[in-house]
Amino acid sequence: MSKVKIVLKDGAVREYEQGTTLGQLAESISRGLAKAALVAKVDGHVVDLNSKLGTDANVEFVTFETQEGKDAFRHTASHILAQAVKRLYGDVKLGIGPSIANGFYYDFDTSHTFTPEDLVKIQAEMEKIVKEDLPLQRMTAGREEAIRMFGERGENYKQELIQDLPADVEISLYKQGEFIDLCAGPHVPSTGKIKSIKLQSIAGAYWRGDEKRKMLQRIYGTAFEKKADLDAYITMLEEAVKRDHRKLGKELGLFSIEEEGPGFPFFHPKGMVIRNELETFWRKLHNQYRYQEIKTPIILNQKLWQQSGHWDHYKQNMYFTKIDEEGYAVKPMNCPGGILVYRSQHHSYRDLPLRMCELGLVHRHEISGALHGLMRVRSFTQDDAHIFMLPSQIKSEIKGVIELFNRVYGVFGLSYHCELSTKPEKAMGSDEIWELATSALQEALEELNMPYKINPGDGAFYGPKIDFHLRDSIGRTWQCGTIQLDMLMPEKFDLTYIGEDGQKHRPVMIHRVAFGSMERFIGILIEHYAGAFPVWLAPVQVKILPITERHAVYARDLEEWMRGQDIRVEIDDRNEKIGYKIREGQLEKVPYMLVVGDKEVETRSVAVRKRGEGDIGTMPVDKFINQVSGEIKEKI
Repeated sequence: MSKVKIVLKDGAVREYEQGTTLGQLAESISRGLAKAALVAKVDGHVVDLNSKLGTDANVEFVTFETQEGKDAFRHTASHILAQAVKRLYGDVKLGIGPSIANGFYYDFDTSHTFTPEDLVKIQAEMEKIVKEDLPLQRMTAGREEAIRMFGERGENYKQELIQDLPADVEISLYKQGEFIDLCAGPHVPSTGKIKSIKLQSIAGAYWRGDEKRKMLQRIYGTAFEKKADLDAYITMLEEAVKRDHRKLGKELGLFSIEEEGPGFPFFHPKGMVIRNELETFWRKLHNQYRYQEIKTPIILNQKLWQQSGHWDHYKQNMYFTKIDEEGYAVKPMNCPGGILVYRSQHHSYRDLPLRMCELGLVHRHEISGALHGLMRVRSFTQDDAHIFMLPSQIKSEIKGVIELFNRVYGVFGLSYHCELSTKPEKAMGSDEIWELATSALQEALEELNMPYKINPGDGAFYGPKIDFHLRDSIGRTWQCGTIQLDMLMPEKFDLTYIGEDGQKHRPVMIHRVAFGSMERFIGILIEHYAGAFPVWLAPVQVKILPITERHAVYARDLEEWMRGQDIRVEIDDRNEKIGYKIREGQLEKVPYMLVVGDKEVETRSVAVRKRGEGDIGTMPVDKFINQVSGEIKEKI
């Protein structure tokens, strides 16, 4: 048998017999690697460890520490879930069961309505399947044979999926014990690898995401290699429930979603304080970075959206109306409006870069099942900016945007990682333009020594992008900031500037958001801080608690004094015991409470209680005001 040459990740070169499996290759390197490896990459493609070596190749073994490893691990867990459900409930038809961020799910069509009690039973059966240590075997079948096989099993959803596959695609199946599923893989070698599983919840899901199709039952779960990691994750989820922005938003009087406007948030007075503070911070920072603020209309003519490409690429997410018998659309994005502002004047190369920013209200249609508090809404304000520049300014402008983003996220103690998304399947423009734009983003990241991952095919329809994924105080990530490089919109709208040679040239355009959307960012901050906002953002910064009615006059004097210093202050002068008032203030998460009684009135002082620390002693009023004012100024 002939030999094949294998190049390992560390550069080492080895020879193996043709037909050696990747699992055997791992075993030959070390028992530890063989135990840790879940799948492998062969020339960049992730495959099962049962795959055989056929030609010379670069091989890298993948563990649970990588995203590919987690995906294969949890995808296998979803097959175990489906096998357990098929064993326990007779009339089940299978939908799909992918791995997702932090877990997996499987969709089922069954007359049985799953309950939380069922999850306990299903998980016990899954653990039994894990103990059985069933090997996962990949098989292939002809198109008609696969359709016939799933038809015999009553799996009409699988038949539909096969029929929709391109004619030249190999039909791949995976078998574990008596269970067979349609699946492209890859999977871990056996069910015994999936040590720690937790089923979490039940939801409804339309087949293939189509609200006109049947509603299936979706079971969510997660899986980890180690029980300690699973326990830590479950603890984090329990903490996340306590921090749920919908719950805290209601308790703290920040916002509401009303039946009369599903997906359209109502901001209450205290929520508006947070929103206005964020906008003030945003405006000051953008002024420092030489942006000019604009405002563009919410409704614009249909012809504009056809010209921009949104009509062809985004129509299903838009709202429409008619004015004077002409078609108009409510804007889902701000960029065409910004382009019209640029085009309204002539520009020279000396004017560029031109940075225009906008807090623009946009509307996008989301199906009702996708709506989620402030995180997924139909109406939101994007903190947009559009930068028009010379091609030679691309890298410096991208670096400037990243510097601004660092300033923004640093204020909130949010770290982040970057992801570079490349040309999607449905996109405008040539491969050459896309390659040029993508290279510019990539080079800027590399020159700043910023680590990043690539998301192939996940760019906007008009250009590649860098997404900023923020990490909050309990370890969750949120996609917020985006930098999109666009060489296509300037072409479609015939944007020009006069160059040094006196001729017309085409500018390059950057679309970028820092917060992402004001609504979603506020939701993230509510959960990040668990409602206990830093002093500068807190709706009420100081609460004054007079001990009895005779101390109320002094409390009102203090209130006026602090309001004059731009401190947000309230008095709780109800006829209640001081302990009750303190507990109420703690529930409202007010940063400072000032208890005032006879001693404080006499000495013109305040007894200070600080959130998280309790009583920190008595101090003169002016000293306290200077302290709070300093924290507000420093955004503490």
